[in-house]
Amino acid sequence: MLHDLIGPLLRPAFHLGTVPTSRAELLGFATGAVNVWLVVRQNIANWPVGAVNVVLLGLVFLDGGLYADAGLQAVYLVLQFYGWYVWLYAGDGRDALPVRRTTPMEWAALGAATVVATGLLTWMLARWTDSTVPFWDAFTTALSLAATYGQSRKLLESWWLWITADLVYIPLYFYKDLKLTSGLYVLFLALCVGGLLAWSRDRRAAVAG
Repeated sequence: MLHDLIGPLLRPAFHLGTVPTSRAELLGFATGAVNVWLVVRQNIANWPVGAVNVVLLGLVFLDGGLYADAGLQAVYLVLQFYGWYVWLYAGDGRDALPVRRTTPMEWAALGAATVVATGLLTWMLARWTDSTVPFWDAFTTALSLAATYGQSRKLLESWWLWITADLVYIPLYFYKDLKLTSGLYVLFLALCVGGLLAWSRDRRAAVAG
């Protein structure tokens, strides 16, 4: 039953040159773009759309041998529901949970967690999988988790973490022949810059008000 559902998603929807692009990757492109656009607008609907997106990309990454990124999507799924809960619990999902700066304590915790997670995942991928990019797979995984957590708390600097991750993801996915996903992350990069500017304006307005 599960195979009947997943199989069609992994079949090619079209080819970029000689490289096949699966239906899951195509749908992941669409839901990912909508998701980031909604985050920029601080629209709470970003969380359910994001949940669909991470499931689709999890299938794409697993099929492409990016095991840490595939596993990351499972953690993302949990974080999507966590962020959804936080934004709902705070009120209307926008005004009641204001954008704020990351505290030094939070930076220290996020930095330490990223370093430890990168080291552990690199070792696991190199030892137990056939990953050809264990460090970069691990690093982007750890950095993306930190960024997602920051996004759930509306930390302004979470956009800088996403921008850094996207700058690595773009060539990484291109190298792994995930051309459409690589293109998606170029779009993500532009949206993240827009998100940083939009959230910065909201914070300045809140402080001034």
